[in-house]
Amino acid sequence: MNLHLKGVPNLKQQTFFNAASRHIAYGGARGGGKSWAMRRKFVLLAFRYPNLQLLLLRRTLPELTENHVRPLLQELTPTVKFNQTQRVFLFPNNSRIKLGYCDKEADVYQYQGQEYDVIGLEEATHFTEAQMQFLTTCNRSTRTDFTPRMYYTCNPGGVGHAWVKRLFIDCKYRNAERGEDYTFIPARITDNPVLMSADPQYVHALENLPEHLRKSHLDGDWDALAGQYFAEFSKDKHVCRPFQIPPWWRRFRAMDWGYFDPCCVLWFALSPDGRIIVYRELYERKLLSSEVAKRIKSLTGEEKISYTTASPDAWQQRGIKGVEGECIADVFSHEGVPLIPADNARINGWQRVRECLGQERLLIFDTCQNLVRTLPQLVFDSAALEDVSASCEDHAPEALRYGLMSRPRLSVAPSLVCEPVYDPFSTAHSPKNGYTTL
Repeated sequence: MNLHLKGVPNLKQQTFFNAASRHIAYGGARGGGKSWAMRRKFVLLAFRYPNLQLLLLRRTLPELTENHVRPLLQELTPTVKFNQTQRVFLFPNNSRIKLGYCDKEADVYQYQGQEYDVIGLEEATHFTEAQMQFLTTCNRSTRTDFTPRMYYTCNPGGVGHAWVKRLFIDCKYRNAERGEDYTFIPARITDNPVLMSADPQYVHALENLPEHLRKSHLDGDWDALAGQYFAEFSKDKHVCRPFQIPPWWRRFRAMDWGYFDPCCVLWFALSPDGRIIVYRELYERKLLSSEVAKRIKSLTGEEKISYTTASPDAWQQRGIKGVEGECIADVFSHEGVPLIPADNARINGWQRVRECLGQERLLIFDTCQNLVRTLPQLVFDSAALEDVSASCEDHAPEALRYGLMSRPRLSVAPSLVCEPVYDPFSTAHSPKNGYTTL
């Protein structure tokens, strides 16, 4: 076989190649040669094991094309055939490297039911934890000569920072996760002599970054750029078991509309002491606006709802060009769920959420699973540090923001507003007060 693979792996890349855990991550800082190592490992595996099925993923198609398709075409053709339509490299021994992307949260479901011996997540911190977890269900094999495994390359920061740091840096495992299944190989630009020789100025560019970015991108410090937008959020403080909400507490709803993206509706209640309780959520994809309205009415039942605030796109006119059709707000109104436009000031809205978390005025029932899951996953936008990154799954947090912005700002601590107060974390209350835990 007359195939020339350029490059000699450095010591850290060799460690990555030799690792044998089920989950193997490489990187931590910029310039460590992550993409080259991932491509080379996949090619070596494909040549060594006949009929091996490999899936290599980036978050977006342009990233996939520039970082992997073009280099692999230069290195592998004509020995290895490339199917451009399917984005598959087919090796002479019938091994296949499938290249894919998961731009939207739901894109991961295109791999449902498929089976891959090897899966690689390039820039793993660009993937959400839910995407990663789903892909692990596709990493399986009936072979006796090869054990399924997943490879990750990563830098600190991004929507997946928290789960990558938890598994590979902090080594904090949940449920059936086992420490022996996870290996992390840290690498910095100084571990990559090829880049240091070819572009010695690149390290100076990293040294000139602001301190938190320099520590992250140059030193690979996973604590310098934790990225969590709401560091104030704590499940211990802000999430509770459902309890019986008295019927006289004021209630309202907030909705972030979506069809292909999830539509999220949250139900809120105001306690006498000034706390805001999120006690129900609806989180669905591909439901018509009329169906969503019917679901809202069904879930609400006989509860008295003061109002429902919704994202501004609910008032965009639908219909063919030149002929206006009903907007979503009109449909909701016809179904008996009138809407009012939400205050869509993003920065002020996120600040309101932060205030409610910091003052411990916000409680979320643990049955609101998508809000509890996605709120702590929000990260800063690298281009606008006061805002949330557009790469986040933010539908439930958006609905939360709309709901909190519909209420006046509270200038005093909740415990000073009204006594007595109901504290669901306290064991002092009793059924005689009318408050019972569900």
